[in-house]
Order: sequence, then structure tokens, then C-alpha cells
Amino acid sequence: MLMRFLSGGRRDFDSLSEQEILALAISSEEDDGRIYRSYAEGLRADYPQSAKVFDDMADEEDGHRAALIETHRKRFGETIPLIRRDHVRGYFERKPDWLVRPLGIDKVREQAADMERQAQRFYEEAAKRTSDALTRKLLGDLAAAEQNHESLARKLEQRHVPGEIAEEERDSEKRQFLLTYIQPGLAGLMDGSVSTLAPIFAAAFATHDTWQTFLVGLAASIGAGISMGFTEVASDDGRLSGRGSPIKRGLTTGIMTTVGGLGHALPYLIPHFWTATIIAGVIVFVELWAIAFIQNRYMDTPFWRAAMQVVLGGALVFAAGVLIGNA
Repeated sequence: MLMRFLSGGRRDFDSLSEQEILALAISSEEDDGRIYRSYAEGLRADYPQSAKVFDDMADEEDGHRAALIETHRKRFGETIPLIRRDHVRGYFERKPDWLVRPLGIDKVREQAADMERQAQRFYEEAAKRTSDALTRKLLGDLAAAEQNHESLARKLEQRHVPGEIAEEERDSEKRQFLLTYIQPGLAGLMDGSVSTLAPIFAAAFATHDTWQTFLVGLAASIGAGISMGFTEVASDDGRLSGRGSPIKRGLTTGIMTTVGGLGHALPYLIPHFWTATIIAGVIVFVELWAIAFIQNRYMDTPFWRAAMQVVLGGALVFAAGVLIGNA
């Protein structure tokens, strides 16, 4: 009783009867079949061939469930006890990744492989706890089937997703990631890093007051983030352009804009003016070169061209802020 209380009311696997083990296997196969179908639905719009792989894997789980139900019917009758994986302490869990949209192809395949490994271990342990020969054979066969699912998945992929289609799907996934996150985030980071340079450094050199400069930088960064975020959301709903959710793009743009401005505003929390200004200047240098690197890495912009565009433009805005502050 004490152990059940400490484990949140869950049962130990060793305490389950053979009927309860069969019931647990049935509910697990039902859940896995639903998860595979959810994977398929999440992939179908953008990756229809990969979706067929998970449709077939769901059908395979349905076959396992049917065999388990038939064994339960022969041994214990029609009534199957209600026991699920969350009722058993230490039993493997399924992370709700299938609820996340959009689904990444590689992430889904990795999660599916992990599901099969966990199911294999369950059937191996369940077979050890079963005395009935036919039930033991079924559980052993299911353990072997789960072990072979990885090769089954490869065969299904070869059938539904030959090499050229797989490459097209990966290119499409990369393009979607760029359009939804990298491009809006980069635009926000550039705007936040560059557009706030002039007001922050103008305020710094005009007042030589680090606290007032920080407040100006904070206001400029948050204001720019809100403005850029709403602009991104309102500019394109993503349906025709294929750029993805406007909310995701807006949040990405707004957050990165704010981060870009706060990077060289936060040093002015330091009360010593020249210390804060030198640190802010170093951060600006790092920010601008980081933006050039991201453009080169993800947007295929030649590095020196990106550096000339970003670093030179940032330097000019920085100089304008210093000159205005000293005027």
C-alpha cells in the first residue's frame, strides 16, 4: 500500500496478472496505431509519400492488436480489463510529439524507431512473465516483429519514398524551416541590431547617463520588436506564399528584434559610462558578424558580401548615432 502511494497509485509491472499483461499490450498497440496515423496526417499535406509509410505501420499495429485480442478472448473471455501504460510504474511513455505541427520527417522517424524499441523490450519482459505456451509464443513473436519493424520501415520507405522523393521532401522541409523561422528571425535580428544603434548611442553620448541610455535602449528594443512582430503577422498569412504560420513568424521576428536591440542596451546597466560603452561596442561588433555568418550559413549569401552589407550598414548607423549624440 505504501509503495502504491509513493508511486502515485501506479502498479508495479511484476504485480500484473497474465490477463492484465495482455490487456496492457492491447491498449499499447491501440495507442501506437493512433500515433502512427497522427504522424501520417501531420505529414500528408507536405510529404504524402512519407505519410503512406506510417499508414502502413499503423495497419501493422492493428494486426498485432487483433492477434492479442483473439488470444485474450480464447483464454479469458470477452471482457478486457481497463489498464493503460500510465497505470504501470516504470512502463515506457509516449511523448506527445505527434501533437506538434509541423512534424519534421527525421524527428518522426527517430521517434517511431524509439517506439518500436520500447515495444520490443515490453514484449520480451511480458513473455518471461507468461506461463501459457500459446500466449508466450505470441508475445515472443510480437517482440521479434517489433525488432524487425526497423527493416519493415526501410522496406516501406523504399516502396513509398524512393531516393529522389526522399530528397525532394528533405529539401521541402529545409525550405519550410527557412521560410518560417530563419528568414523572419534573421530579419528581426538585423532590424533590432541595426535600427536601435542610432538611438542608443545617440542617447549615450548626449547624456553620458547609463541608466537613461538603458531606458532608451529598452524602449527602442521592445517597441521595435512589437512593431516588427505585428508587421510580419499582418503582411502575409502564409497560405499562398507557403511561408508557414503567421503567428510563428511574427513571434520569431518580434523576439529576435527585441534580442538584437537588447544586446547592446543591457551593458548600460553598468554605471560606469565608458566601460558600458566599450562593452556595448564589442557586442555590436559580434552581433553584426553573427548576422553575416547566419546569412552565409542558411541563406547561401556569400560571406564577404553579407559582411559588407551588414557590417558596413551597421557601422554607418553606429557612426550616425555617435555624431548625433555629440552634436
